[in-house]
Amino acid sequence: MFTTGATQARLNINLKFYMEVSSMRECPVPKGVLLIIGGHENKGEDPKSQSQKEHPNPLEILKVFVEQLDTEDPAIEIVTTAGSLNEETFREYFDAFKQLNVRRINHILHNSRDEVIRDTSALDRLEKADGIFFTGGDQLKLTSLYGGTDFLLMLKKRYIEENIVIAGTSAGAMALSTPMIYAGNEDVQQVTGEIKVTVGLEFLKDACIDTHFIDRHRFVRMAQVIASNPSAIGLGIGEDTAMLVKDGNKAEIKGSGIVVVIDGFEVSHSNILDFGDKVPLSIRNLRVHLLTSGDIYEIPQINPPHL
Repeated sequence: MFTTGATQARLNINLKFYMEVSSMRECPVPKGVLLIIGGHENKGEDPKSQSQKEHPNPLEILKVFVEQLDTEDPAIEIVTTAGSLNEETFREYFDAFKQLNVRRINHILHNSRDEVIRDTSALDRLEKADGIFFTGGDQLKLTSLYGGTDFLLMLKKRYIEENIVIAGTSAGAMALSTPMIYAGNEDVQQVTGEIKVTVGLEFLKDACIDTHFIDRHRFVRMAQVIASNPSAIGLGIGEDTAMLVKDGNKAEIKGSGIVVVIDGFEVSHSNILDFGDKVPLSIRNLRVHLLTSGDIYEIPQINPPHL
């Protein structure tokens, strides 16, 4: 097989990492932290503006991100790849984090998979960053551009081995899980087979994350995902709300809204196999939990860890 120098170097990096993981007798507990945000988190907007309601604790979610960085002069990378108004989005978060006294704020933006593969400077910055923040947009752009790249491999390696903070909001949060919803809105969510699911970035396995959950009426679409993947947990996160996840599965709720947890472990019947017949979804014995700020939830790990 012919390989370029860059390709061979990448293969060497991948082989070294997988050999290290394979040598462990048990699945490693991540040392990193995830902050999974439901979208529209407060960024210090003027409460008098028409678009922003009075907020009891401005910048609360972003404060949680900064507090988890655990260093006096953190460097953060804001990844706007999922979006379309990239510079505008970066400036919005830049200003918000400046209010929280973060001085080293950098921007990562990729527009194609080829650009990701060739961008060695992003790898250098990723290696030095204390925190990574994925903004909103289209979660499928994140998985299709970053899946299987050195960028994602390095981020996962650091998440497992180091105290890095990885945050995502809206689409940036949805991409962190597997399974991952990428299509199907409230107009079709009640019809079996109309919700499209793929593999996410897999920082949380056997969990599906959905955002803007209350405001965009997404309960039924998550129920459909769980009916077709009953070993997974559905995490429906409201706006200005987040799950802070440590040790890979120990979550604490932050923010002003609620998190809806849906599990299908006790589902006794569903008609999810009737896809294509355009019939409404039917499920029995679905379990639901409502969590709010300060609540602790341990994400179940029912599948034995394996490579």
